[in-house]
Amino acid sequence: MGVYDQGRDFVGYGRNVPRVVWPEEARVAVSLVLAYEEGSEYSYSAGDGCAEAQAEIQYPKDLADFDSATESVFQYGSRAGIWRLARLLDEFDVRSTVLGCAVAYELNPAVARWVHEAGHEPACHGWRWENLYALDRDEEHQHLAWAIESFEKTVGERPRGWYSRTLPSRHTRELLIEEGGFLYDADAFDDDLPYFVEVGGTRHLVIPYTMVQNDSRFLPGQGYSDPFSFVDHCRRAFDYLWDEGATHPRMMSIGVHARWLGQPARASALKEFIEHALEKGDVWFARWIDIAEWWIEHADEFR
Repeated sequence: MGVYDQGRDFVGYGRNVPRVVWPEEARVAVSLVLAYEEGSEYSYSAGDGCAEAQAEIQYPKDLADFDSATESVFQYGSRAGIWRLARLLDEFDVRSTVLGCAVAYELNPAVARWVHEAGHEPACHGWRWENLYALDRDEEHQHLAWAIESFEKTVGERPRGWYSRTLPSRHTRELLIEEGGFLYDADAFDDDLPYFVEVGGTRHLVIPYTMVQNDSRFLPGQGYSDPFSFVDHCRRAFDYLWDEGATHPRMMSIGVHARWLGQPARASALKEFIEHALEKGDVWFARWIDIAEWWIEHADEFR
């Protein structure tokens, strides 16, 4: 069978990984990425005619039926979990990238105000926490416009970073570039460092995300059964990247959710990781927007 071109890059940096220089010559740039989706998920209460599929409470049910248990878990994230994580970040004076859905902020404006006042990055996670592939191009464009307008009202500033609900559509990146105000997107899982792509003659930055150091693995069948597993995994990843960073500094993202890691035992795991990284040193806790701005300014200097 012959080789065929799918437009996918299987090479990347390859054997020639750039020698990145982060601020203060950090070995690892760590981004704590906090997803705030509460109230923007699929639900009967929102008139979707179905329940949210990504649920931590597993029991036989029809997604076309009302699911008060899953809705209640999302409410926990908004009522309690987000504020536990906020206090934790404040304790260590760490700034995060907050992946907010516009509707979630509209339902709890105090969270939007906290993001802005505390200096976290208000990256956009969509108008709602919705499957973009289910929208046509015009619908997706409209939802993007609604999200930006909503952020400007609730957060007090527009988003400059973007991450879809796991699966972008075939139009998402084009729409982001056409809109013109986004500095990067994180709709990829394919590298340990940022990289540029060209779309329609425009150079665009991608900051790869991960589902590995991510609390979604607490969901049944995903991999983490206790806080020890989460912190051990994150710590091992950081230590390995820290060793590599002696010659080739790296980037690491940790994804958390208000309703999942906002639970007290799990939040303690994140606290342990932050303490470990700070004690080890040579770490830059950076928002994605900080990494994006640094990369755009200095990438041509990396060899």
